Amino acid sequence: MKTLRRTALALGLAACISSPAMAVTEIQWWHSMTAVNGEWVNDLAKQFNASQSDYKVVPTFKGSYDESMTAAIAAFRAGNAPHILQVFEVGTATMMASKGAVVPVGKIMTDAGEKFDPKAYIPAIAAYYTAPNGQMMSFPFNSSTTVFYYNKDAFKAAGLDPNTPPATWGDVTLAAAKLKASGHKCPLSIAWQGWTQLESFSAWHNVEYATKQNGLAGLDARLKINSPLHVRHIENLANMAKQGLFVYKGRGNVPEATFVSGECAMMTTSSGFYGNVRKNAKFAYGVAPLPYYKDVPGAPQNTVIGGASLWVMSGKKADEYKGIAKFFNFISSPEVQAASHQRTGYLPVTTAAFNLTEKSGYYKENPGTDVAVNQMIRKVTDKSRGIRLGNYVQIRTIEDEELEQVWAGKKSAKEALDSVVQRGNELLERFEKANH
Repeated sequence: MKTLRRTALALGLAACISSPAMAVTEIQWWHSMTAVNGEWVNDLAKQFNASQSDYKVVPTFKGSYDESMTAAIAAFRAGNAPHILQVFEVGTATMMASKGAVVPVGKIMTDAGEKFDPKAYIPAIAAYYTAPNGQMMSFPFNSSTTVFYYNKDAFKAAGLDPNTPPATWGDVTLAAAKLKASGHKCPLSIAWQGWTQLESFSAWHNVEYATKQNGLAGLDARLKINSPLHVRHIENLANMAKQGLFVYKGRGNVPEATFVSGECAMMTTSSGFYGNVRKNAKFAYGVAPLPYYKDVPGAPQNTVIGGASLWVMSGKKADEYKGIAKFFNFISSPEVQAASHQRTGYLPVTTAAFNLTEKSGYYKENPGTDVAVNQMIRKVTDKSRGIRLGNYVQIRTIEDEELEQVWAGKKSAKEALDSVVQRGNELLERFEKANH
């Protein structure tokens, strides 16, 4: 009798364990967020997982943006791609051209019966991730733009007004000279140099970065960043480098650590750097709009999108797609989205999240935190809507290589930019042929 009871109990337990009601559908999410932003990503997954019991989002760090994209392509070919892949804006055109590898986010949301209105998103953000046929392809996640950070304590010590950030590039040069005179060994550095000094610089001054509306209007776009204005700007930075007013500190976001440590007093980089500065800077700091050249007609215009979006990979089960849709719905809710914006410095991707943040008094209590939003929601032009080019990851590498030659005094600004255009256009032609 006891044996029968034990057997019945064991069978009952086995039934409970294998019961569909107990099964939790796992959603694999590959991302490239580190440090404070990595903590944010993990917290979002935890919050969503705690909010319901049917799905479990598992975030996994897969290296830098270009590393995770390469890993996902390899995984897709091997039949074990993640459900969700975070892809930086530079990879957007490549992902859009990856027919069969991704499922448009609009389709994911509609099929799952989740409410989805592209008009709810900040127009400049939604437009960037929307295909020419009007279909939204990826889910806006950590959208950012370029802003200017400065060390208020260093400004004060140099006799500069800590509450008046430099508005023009002329002002930046004068501030850098005073900072150097006061003993600062790195007055200015620049992170993401191609993005901040060529791409965003172009939109901010309402000049073309590339033809065909910077690639948004066709695959036959070609680079235009060897114009007199671009050459003038890179020449100015090269002169600052010679004088020790601008110090090159490396590619990507590597230079950001030198601002947080207090080594470099001014920096142009992503608005998404804000969370790191707020948590780790041991000095008073300010966030200001990008500097511009006041003699350029139409400047300042608006900056372009940076950061990344979430792409859904194909070949998954219907229930898994339903879980993805529920997760996207969760992270785009006004409350979650507003909290994410305030925590990280990334843009609020929906108008509702922006309004919620504004009404809460957050921008008044934290001056400078609305700079990124204001730069992005100005009226856009065909030259400032964004940049979407094929083989863009490789073009960014070319920009890094050529600009490094300028900072090292091995090439003139004109030589380097001519080379970026020539080498970049070869990549664009190759992409056009492959996707025609």
